[in-house]
Amino acid sequence: MSTIRRLVVVLGDQLDPEAPWHDGFEPARDAVWMAEVAGEARRVWSHKARIALFLTAMRHHRDALRARGVTVHYRALEDGPAPEDSSGDSLAAALDRFLADARVSEMVMVEAGEWGVAGAIAGVAGAHGLQLTVLPDPHFLVSRDRFAAWAQGRQQLRMEFFYRDQRRRLGVLMDGTGPVGGQWNFDRANRRSFGRHGPGLLVPPRRFPPDALTREVIGLVRQRFADHPGRLDEFDWPVTPEQAREALADFIAERLPGFGAHQDAMWTGQPWLSHARLSAAMNLKLLSPAEVIAAAEQAFRDGHAPIESVEGFIRQVLGWREYVRGIYWRHMPDYLDVNALDADRPLPGFYWTAATDMNCLREVIGQTLGHGYAHHIQRLMVTGLFALLAGIRPREVHEWYLAIYVDAVEWVEAPNTIGMALHADGGVMASKPYVASGKYIQRMSNYCDGCRYDPGRSVGEGACPFTTLYWRFLIRHANRFAEHPRTALQWRNLARIDRATQARIVRQGDALLDSLGV
Repeated sequence: MSTIRRLVVVLGDQLDPEAPWHDGFEPARDAVWMAEVAGEARRVWSHKARIALFLTAMRHHRDALRARGVTVHYRALEDGPAPEDSSGDSLAAALDRFLADARVSEMVMVEAGEWGVAGAIAGVAGAHGLQLTVLPDPHFLVSRDRFAAWAQGRQQLRMEFFYRDQRRRLGVLMDGTGPVGGQWNFDRANRRSFGRHGPGLLVPPRRFPPDALTREVIGLVRQRFADHPGRLDEFDWPVTPEQAREALADFIAERLPGFGAHQDAMWTGQPWLSHARLSAAMNLKLLSPAEVIAAAEQAFRDGHAPIESVEGFIRQVLGWREYVRGIYWRHMPDYLDVNALDADRPLPGFYWTAATDMNCLREVIGQTLGHGYAHHIQRLMVTGLFALLAGIRPREVHEWYLAIYVDAVEWVEAPNTIGMALHADGGVMASKPYVASGKYIQRMSNYCDGCRYDPGRSVGEGACPFTTLYWRFLIRHANRFAEHPRTALQWRNLARIDRATQARIVRQGDALLDSLGV
């Protein structure tokens, strides 16, 4: 093998066809290195669809680079150790083996999204005496340095203020110096339920039936990861930049207009509703967030979609997505082990099987096992809410979310789970824990219809576990939150419950969790 002047390391979530490493790349002297490693799928017990999405998107990217004349040294899963010998198969180990046999002058990569991966690649480069040049990632609209400058000196890092600052800076949904529509946030208009008749007829998202390469990967995943959770029968995710743009156009045309009002609503057998289904494509860098935001804003300017829908959607992309990345890099590596509420119970087994008689959890987890997908309220206010109320160990909940969703990469998933859903960071992300009883789920879905539990009851036969655990949570954490300005009303409502009933709630909640093996 001739000497490689510059070896570009491309990670599995760095599939941007216009990545900055292309600048100055000389096909005759430089090369790309990519690797599929079983350890990345087994570090957490990954959903089959998550594994398949990463692998097939990587292989399509490899082929697209080669079609452009780029030399790609690609280690496919089949080139690595056999499944029974793959426990030590890691990205760093694969790169170390490649460098041991290659002659390389310099390494280049776009900054990794994950703390551990960044350190591992740097460690391998150092062990081989190679300079590693790390390029900023222009995929994001807010660089890590810009977020650090924004956060400097602030006592609280609230997303809403970050979001407003970025809209001003980038001129998104602005009317001169003020926000379009006269207000920054239309969240109050975006919390409607469907009512008893449900969502009505909806245009389903555009599907992308697997091509020959994707079918090959699906077969490989079924063979090598047969014991992993989830199913692949419905796999139809976009796996190339071209497909991702088609998915964006489909969302803008068909579902963005109806997205706003019911973005928090849930309905049995309706996994997609009016949601975009674009997060996986963006997180793999198949689709630029700038392109997504521009398309949504243009839909408003053209009169195609109302401000409530467009602002609510852009807030998720320009607000939450950029914000959680900043939080992640500001607080790693300790963030994964925070546990401000001293949650100490194990994750229930039904999170991996959906085998529970709580209908809302059975519906959401069953959907997740089928598609590797649930929308933000299903994650926050069903699976996340139960874990928060039950006091499940944050690290275990984080690892479940990272494993089970096709769009999960650590920089975006960890803050949303640990900070937003579980309040385990003690308020770094959210000023209060998002706790609610089963009445919230009843209001926002039809999951309670036909369920054996009554969301209006907290004790006795048929009491809803969410409602029991809600009041138990308030009792357990009264000293921490009773005087908090944003939660005081909930704890004042607790004060109206007599001590004997409170004691029954705690006993019933403890017995419930013990019965679940939690």
